This record gives sequence, C-alpha cells and structure tokens, in this order.
Amino acid sequence: MPSQRYLVVFAQAHEDFRVPELQSIAELHGFPLDITDDFDPSRPFGVLALEEEMHVRLLARRCILIKSVYELYARANSYEELHEQNRSSRHLWDKYVPSTSFKFAVNGYNRSISKTRQREVIEGFAYMGLMGKIDLKRPEVTMGCFEEYIVREKHEDEGDFREVFFGRLLETGSARSLIKTFDVKKRRYFGNTSMEAEISLLMANQSLASPGKLIYDPFIGTGSMAYTTAHFGALVFGSDIDGRQMRGKGDGQPGIMLAAGQYGVRQRILDLCTFDITRNPWRCGALFDAIVADPPYGVRAGAKRLGRKNERAAVVPSQPRPDDQPYVPPTKPYELSALAADLVSLARYLLKPGGRLVFFLPTVIDEYKELDLDSMLCDGMEVIANSLQDFGAWGRRLITIRKATSGSYPPPTFESQSAAAQGVHEGEMVGNASSTEATPVHVPAHRDFREKYFQGFKKPVDG
Repeated sequence: MPSQRYLVVFAQAHEDFRVPELQSIAELHGFPLDITDDFDPSRPFGVLALEEEMHVRLLARRCILIKSVYELYARANSYEELHEQNRSSRHLWDKYVPSTSFKFAVNGYNRSISKTRQREVIEGFAYMGLMGKIDLKRPEVTMGCFEEYIVREKHEDEGDFREVFFGRLLETGSARSLIKTFDVKKRRYFGNTSMEAEISLLMANQSLASPGKLIYDPFIGTGSMAYTTAHFGALVFGSDIDGRQMRGKGDGQPGIMLAAGQYGVRQRILDLCTFDITRNPWRCGALFDAIVADPPYGVRAGAKRLGRKNERAAVVPSQPRPDDQPYVPPTKPYELSALAADLVSLARYLLKPGGRLVFFLPTVIDEYKELDLDSMLCDGMEVIANSLQDFGAWGRRLITIRKATSGSYPPPTFESQSAAAQGVHEGEMVGNASSTEATPVHVPAHRDFREKYFQGFKKPVDG
C-alpha cells in the first residue's frame, strides 16, 4: 500500500475536474493512486498517498490543474500541532540539515500574509537547525508553508483559520504552461466554436493520449482537441459533416493542418474526412483507443445529420441540371439527446476494449439528474467520470465513458427509439399496447437544449 503522503497545490479553476484528471494520469502511467478520505476537490490543497516520489512528479508534469507538489511533512489545525508532527517527520528532512542551501516560502489562501507574519512563521521552524546557505534565487530545497482560511462573509478581508500544511517542494506543474502554448487567440486557424486551450488539454488527459494511441474526433470542427491529443503523442483522425470547418477559407492546405504545423504535430494528424457519423464509412470496429468530441449543441452551431425535415418521395430529374453543379445533400437538425445516445453506440463499436469516449454534454443545471446519463448508455459502456463546468443556469459536463467489454457488437443503426425520438415528454407513460402496464419515461435535461437555451431556460407555465 502507498505509504508516503504528498501535498498537491491546485490552480484555482475547474474544481470538478481535479480528481478525474488525477485518476486518468495515474492510470496512464500505471501506478495506484490513493486519495485520502478527507480530500475535498473544492479546496486548493489535496493530500495523496503514493508509492514513489516519481509518481507525484509524473502527475505534476502532465496534470493541467496542478500548480506544484510537495513532500508533506505535516498538516494540522494549529501551529503547535504542526511543529509536533514536523518533529516526528525528522527522518524525512534530516538529510538536508548539514549543508543544503534552502529557502522558506509562506503562502495564504483567502488571506494575504504580511512580511512580518511570514518572518514569524519561518522563525518558528528554527528547531530544524538547517545549517546550509539561505538562497532565495536557486535553493537546493524549498520549504513551503501554506495557511488556509475560510472567508466568513463576501466582503470581509480576514477569514477564519482552517488548516496549515508544511513540506518540501518537489516540482512545479510544468503542464500549465501548455495553456499559453495552445491559446486560441494565437492560433493560425480557429473559429467561433473552437474549444479553449485549458479545456481541450483536460479532454486530452481524460482520453489518456500518449504515443502509440489512435484517437478519433467525429466532430473535429477547427481541430482544438486534435492539437492537444497529438501534442501528447497520439495519432489523430478527424471527421465532420461540414468540410468547410476543417478546410477554412484558404486555397492552400486545410486550416487544421495549418494550425497543426504551428504546433509541430502535423505528421500526427492522419487524415480529415467529410461525412455524417450516421452515414459513416467504418466497416470494422475496435479501431480506436479513444474518441474525443465536443458535439455541436446549438449555442453557436446546431448539430445536423443527413436527411430532410419532411421526408418526400424521391424525384428523378429527366435531364441533367443545366448548371451541372454537384449535388449537395440536404441536412436536418440532430436532436442532442439522440445524438448523445448515438455517439455512445458508435463508440462501443469503434473503441478497443478499455477505450474511452470523452465528450461534452450541455445540460440545464436545475433539471439535471444522474438518470440523464443512464438514458444514453448501452450494454458494455460505463461512466467513469462526470465533471461540471458551471455557467449559471446551464453548464456542460465532461463525460468520460469506458468500453468495459471485449464483446463484439454490430455497427449502430442510428435509428433511435428513445423517448426523444418518439417525442415523449417527462412523466408520460409508455408501454405495450396490448398490456395494461405502463412506465413513466424520464426525459434527460439535455433534450431540446438549443430551444431551452434561446428561451432563457424558462419553464413552461401550465395553463
């Protein structure tokens, strides 16, 4: 069992994504991760138990949400208790006493620490007897002390003391610099639906992107997820129903390839194809290690699939069109709940056993229920992570689903028989026409999301 404890200092963003990212990177590198029972993702500090120091270093080098990691010497609700624990941990820091250069850093959360207060805290560790040179620029060892406070009121500066942590800095989180590297504003090609850099990096980590992996994005658009997954070494194949999104307006190479060249990953973009996922060319399954997607849900662009809103009999022209223009097939709206269910079915067919489907699902905050995800699952697929990015009345959930079966399945038909396809509303009863029994149907909160969004998420008034 893991025995050494480590302190993780998180960036103040995307709290709900922290634990899934830690678990994914631990799985990627194949080491056990023991998250302590009192781990609270909403707090800026978390304690992990790991077998080796290198394991926490690997987390710091890959996790986007980690600012730094420390070898934990003590944590307590008072300095008296902290120093008592630190003395008991002498075997961990005793080797740094004779001649190692060092510095102390004192930081506060929800409260600024004055210079005078910092000096008092540092002098409180005089019993450690560090004999090395004090080096504020390039010390061999940095000792970190973190005070956490709880804010009492919104407009009060001073908070209530909660806990203090003390340990040795092991590594700063180098992965966070990638947020600037993949900044959309500095990208050579992007669109109004391009995913922000931090989120696309989190999705890449959830997909376990790494050298030798083959990853598919069925709604690649302008390629935001392709660049980050390829950066981590994966090979990427992308498709979209609208080829213009991938190509851009230039007459030369496609816009995605242009941006991929900017990031040095052009050779890892295997190909880009234009097709509707419900009319896809895949003739065999179990091809991909992961599927990452940000399906269009109607805020900036609505999802489409081939077909007509109102089906009509085919008309065969007696003569060729005079302008001899190519035929452009008609499209119709693709309702989000049907799209999500179809995407899961497609993933079951295309993923290797153990492969992951990572995608965003928008939802109405007040209406969301865990049952919403059950409505889209099929046999052999299990949800392993569900993280919310809250925008107020609505939010989007990063869903990670694993293919938990090695069984063989036929290609999906995409002929959804869900409540969404049948137009069933919440609470209505469905059942066999020959049976007296009927069951209420649960309609997920993401059904008809586009209409709800533009109506301001107003609930219908019963007349």
